[in-house]
Amino acid sequence: MKRRPLLLAAGLCALASAAFAQPGGGYPAKPIRLVIGFAPGGAADYVARAMGEAFGKALGQPVVVDNKPGNGSSIAADIVAKAAPDGYTLLIASPSSISVNPALNARLSYKPSDLLPVTRITTSPLVLAVNPATGIQSVQDLVAAARKEPGRLNYSTSGNGSAPHLGAALFSMVTGVEMTHIPYKGGSLAIQSVMAGDTQLTFGTSPSVLPMANGGKLRALAVSTRERSPLVPNLPGMREAGLPDYNLEFWYGMFLPAGTPAPIVHKVYEATVAAMQQPAVRASLARDGTEVSVSASPQAFESFLVEDGQFWSKLVRSANVKVE
Repeated sequence: MKRRPLLLAAGLCALASAAFAQPGGGYPAKPIRLVIGFAPGGAADYVARAMGEAFGKALGQPVVVDNKPGNGSSIAADIVAKAAPDGYTLLIASPSSISVNPALNARLSYKPSDLLPVTRITTSPLVLAVNPATGIQSVQDLVAAARKEPGRLNYSTSGNGSAPHLGAALFSMVTGVEMTHIPYKGGSLAIQSVMAGDTQLTFGTSPSVLPMANGGKLRALAVSTRERSPLVPNLPGMREAGLPDYNLEFWYGMFLPAGTPAPIVHKVYEATVAAMQQPAVRASLARDGTEVSVSASPQAFESFLVEDGQFWSKLVRSANVKVE
C-alpha cells in the first residue's frame, strides 16, 4: 500500500514527459527568434517590434527580433527556410520573399515551399513621396518632370524586388516614364537618401514615410491604392491623382520552416492573432498607416498566397523588372 503514491508519482512524471515529447506539447520552452529581412527602422522592423512584446506574452517566452537585411529580404528567408522546424525561428516576410524574388531569380537559395505560411498580419498602401526641394507638388508634376528629362530622377527602394521597387516599376509602366532605380538594404536607408537629396523620390512603406512627411522632411504625394486609404485619409489615391489604372497594396505575414509540426503551427497562429488583437498594437500600427489583417487560418493564408503570387509574378514580367 505504501508504494502506491510512489507508483502514482512515477506514472504522472511519465505522462508529463510524454506530453513534452509530443510535437508542440512543451512548446515553447525557450526564447523565440523572429527574423526580418530589412534593416532597423523600416516597416518590417516596425511591425515586428510593435507586435513582438504582445506576441511573446501570448507564447509565454521572450521574442528576439533579428534583422538580416540584404538581397531584397532573401537572406532572411533563406535563414528561416534552412532552420530547424521546431518553432523557434520565425520569419516576418513580404511578397518580396514569397513571390517576387523567386520570379526574379531562378538560382535563389530557397524555394517558397521551404516556408510554411502561418498568417497574414498587416496590409498597407505604399506612399509616393519626394524630397521637398524638387518642387514637385503632385503626381502629375512628377510625371511631367520625369518625361521632361528621362532617367534623371532617381528613386530609392529597400532593395531589388522589394514592394517599393515593384511600386515604382508599375508607376513607370503605367505612365511611360523612365526613372533610375537606386536600391538600398532597408526602407529606412532608402528614406534617408531621399531626405538627403541623394535620390529624389520613393514608393516607401507607410511607417517609413509618414513620420518624415508629417515632420516636413518629405512631401507625400499619394498612396499606391486606387482609392484613398482610411489609414491615410489626407492623401489622394491614384485614381484621384490622375492614374486610375494604378493599384498596389502591400502586406506582411508570419512564416515557419516547412515541416514544422501542426501543433506548433497552431500555437504560433493563435499567439499571432492574440498579439494583433491587442488595442495598443493596433493603435500603434494605425498611426503610421498600417492595418492589422490576420488570416482566418493558416490554410486561408496559403490560399491567399496563390492568388497574390500571380499578381506579383505578372507585375515582374509586365514591368520587365530585372535583378540589377
